[in-house]
Amino acid sequence: MELDAVSIEQKDQQDQLAHLRQHFSLPEGVIYLDGNSLGALPSNVSAVLQNAVEEQWGQSLIKGWNCHNWIDLPSRVGNRIAKLVGADEGTLICADSTSLNVFKVLATAIKLRPDRKVILSDTGNFPTDLYMAQGLKELVSDEIELRLVAPEDVEDALDETVAVMMITEVDYRTGRKHDMKALTQKAHSVGALALWDLCHSAGAFPVHLKEAKADFAVGCSYKYLNGGPGAPAFVYVAPKHQGSSGNPLTGWMGHNAPFAFDLGYAPSVKTDQMRVGTPQVLAMTALNAALDVFDHTTLEALQAKSIELSELFISEIQRRCPGLELASPTDPLKRGSQVSFSHEHGYPIMQALIDRGVIGDFRAPNIIRFGFAPLYLSFADVLKAAEIIEEVIAGNLWDKPQYHQKSKVT
Repeated sequence: MELDAVSIEQKDQQDQLAHLRQHFSLPEGVIYLDGNSLGALPSNVSAVLQNAVEEQWGQSLIKGWNCHNWIDLPSRVGNRIAKLVGADEGTLICADSTSLNVFKVLATAIKLRPDRKVILSDTGNFPTDLYMAQGLKELVSDEIELRLVAPEDVEDALDETVAVMMITEVDYRTGRKHDMKALTQKAHSVGALALWDLCHSAGAFPVHLKEAKADFAVGCSYKYLNGGPGAPAFVYVAPKHQGSSGNPLTGWMGHNAPFAFDLGYAPSVKTDQMRVGTPQVLAMTALNAALDVFDHTTLEALQAKSIELSELFISEIQRRCPGLELASPTDPLKRGSQVSFSHEHGYPIMQALIDRGVIGDFRAPNIIRFGFAPLYLSFADVLKAAEIIEEVIAGNLWDKPQYHQKSKVT
């Protein structure tokens, strides 16, 4: 879809979601295409955090746990996220990190299927999920097997030996999207449980945990949910599993009565069983404020705009930069809200783009990624980004020593 600047301006004027951009603080001269790594700063967060620090903490001190209801932040924020991933109230809490939540849920799933020892995942899964499975194996039993197959082979690999299928819905490198409902149905047909990682899904497009009958889900809140760097993660437990806690991290906040201070551990029979320690009040307060923007739109509308933005981007890049190879599915319904290209010099290309105000990121060995957050991206942003990418590629502007020097974070 080749469009000129006038046509793009008209599209932005007709965009029903354009007003959402005002809810974010974005630096001048930057086209931010990395919301799939870290969301932009919602404009209401700074004032909310200032109040939480100076008024709630500063003035209320320890009373804040009751008078500001800090203690229930995991549930309150969790219920707001639940609406965005198709889950019922009371089935999802905000807690800890994605990695810790993966570990808790895998241990629970293995406990629920004691006669099975296989954790099935795919080679496109985010490495931390695999690392946590490996750590569980080393800690618990050498009998546990982490079985990895190609993403397209997951369905065929599901059999009666699998205890739990652990899949990230959207491949972090390519944006390839798994069919949650179909794979969960197949897992259940062979007696396996289904754990879904929603890090690249939540807040980007409609997710239907309840409809898909997922057993468990985890995810982070600092990408499309815009919760901020290091924002707390979330964990979902289907109602049928809430009375069967297998969480090995038996911290006091997962206790059925934490302030009874019993010497023995008695797990909560609700999703609170997945809580461990004291909630991160300031971080959850920031996340809670960040979620306000979702009250002004629907995930269906966000997905529709995401598809338009990404289709425009792909068309422009393929026309302008034939040396970049599309690494994402061509069908927009089979990818998340990101587009990836491969190039042997992907890292220096991305550094040159960042230096010119187009921020995406790089994933080894050769992937440059661009995330599309419809809450704050315009069609003009996409067209301008394509123009700058063309300049960098066509002029070999990436081939400078400073762009080849790798930073710790890529």
